[in-house]
Amino acid sequence: MTLKGLVAGGWGLAVALAIFAASRLLVAQTPPDWKALEGEMMRHYQAVLRLDTTNPPGNERIAVEYLKQVLDAAGVPNQIFALDANRPNLVARLKGSGRKRPLLVMGHTDTVTVDAAKWKHSPFSATREDGYVYARGAVDDKDNLAAALMTMVLLKRNTVPLDRDVIFLAESGEEGNSNFGIQHMVAQHYADIEAEYCFAEGGGVTRIGGEPKFATVQATEKIPRGIELVAKGISGHGSVPLKSNAIVHLASAVARVGEWRPDVRLNETTGTYFRRLASIAPPETAARYRDVLSADPKVRAAADDWLFEHEPQHSSMLRTSVSPNIFSGGYRSNVIPSEAKATLDVRMLPDEDPAKFLAEVNRIINDPAVEARFGAQNTRPPGTVARVDSEPFKAIEAANRRIYNVPTLPTMSTFATDMAQLRAKGMQCYGIGPAVDLEDGPKGFGMHSDQERLLESELYRFMRFNYEVVLALAAAGR
Repeated sequence: MTLKGLVAGGWGLAVALAIFAASRLLVAQTPPDWKALEGEMMRHYQAVLRLDTTNPPGNERIAVEYLKQVLDAAGVPNQIFALDANRPNLVARLKGSGRKRPLLVMGHTDTVTVDAAKWKHSPFSATREDGYVYARGAVDDKDNLAAALMTMVLLKRNTVPLDRDVIFLAESGEEGNSNFGIQHMVAQHYADIEAEYCFAEGGGVTRIGGEPKFATVQATEKIPRGIELVAKGISGHGSVPLKSNAIVHLASAVARVGEWRPDVRLNETTGTYFRRLASIAPPETAARYRDVLSADPKVRAAADDWLFEHEPQHSSMLRTSVSPNIFSGGYRSNVIPSEAKATLDVRMLPDEDPAKFLAEVNRIINDPAVEARFGAQNTRPPGTVARVDSEPFKAIEAANRRIYNVPTLPTMSTFATDMAQLRAKGMQCYGIGPAVDLEDGPKGFGMHSDQERLLESELYRFMRFNYEVVLALAAAGR
């Protein structure tokens, strides 16, 4: 019987509405048929992967057009905001009762550039082979993008009653031009994305030997701050070596910086990470993780040395890191250049004092012919560390136990994300992601690699994870 029939048949309007609301809640609580949804998920995932949105130049418009088409067909309200018409951002919103503040889910539409000649499959073919999908953006970040899209579609399709608005932001420019994306949205359209909590890239589940072992949730992140070393000397003919040779001075300065490891400094997030990791790791490595937490400098230094050699990602989590990545100088083999420059990729701890750190770099170099200076302006500010005793973290923990059967560790990313600008506004942000094999990165299958890939099975599992975490936080009556 319809709602109209119930009322006409003598039922009270209040009772009828209560039954209707209960039926909606029952539908919302009925789990989707995840197996039946795999084809739809793969279709959207491959579609966005096949769109060349490498940055530069970006061209994120083609991805936004696709997302808008899907959202319009599903009846999900959305808007486009753009500083540049070819680099727009899309915001979709499903309204809730307002009992709770909104939840924001983000994914970026651009990718890093490619050297297509080094790819086995075309980087924009989204080729499926041996259970994997190969493409640029497979794990950075069109996995999050497609999963967030599916979450919005399913919430609308299932008419899920919500206690808070759910907002989906598909942003441009994350890979180096955030002025078009998150900076523009925060500066000009913050009211359209303001939320209590947000989810974006930065975490995930680690598989070892094909089995999920633990999950990480990014609660904070390092701040990128490039430093340039500039050496100056006297130019001259290469047949007459000079003591002031800028390249020689620069090479010596780079060597000193390369050999230097700044002091170990743990924060609440990294301390919790290593304690929890030690509780689930094999005995030998668990001892290393516990030693990193030691108050004894010698014990801590020995563990640090081991991590630097065997697990450099963990070593980077212990400190502000410095990696010399670009070296330039000279233009002819028979001309001594008057200037040479090296670019250092510096990832600062969230509480690092930039001015003091730059002074320390100059002290390490200890050469008046070489100056250390900050390079391009940093666009990612330090901000609020996400709490691990919060509703979102508990929802993520529960989903990781239920879907992956693994414990959850809060982590500090060594790389940067666009959650930094939102954390600076006080938003509680959490980095999530699909399960990937620990071996994939070193083998050249990880993010930014020449064979970037994701397991099809883990794409489907992440779709479920994404939906269930959003449901736990936003659905009415939760």
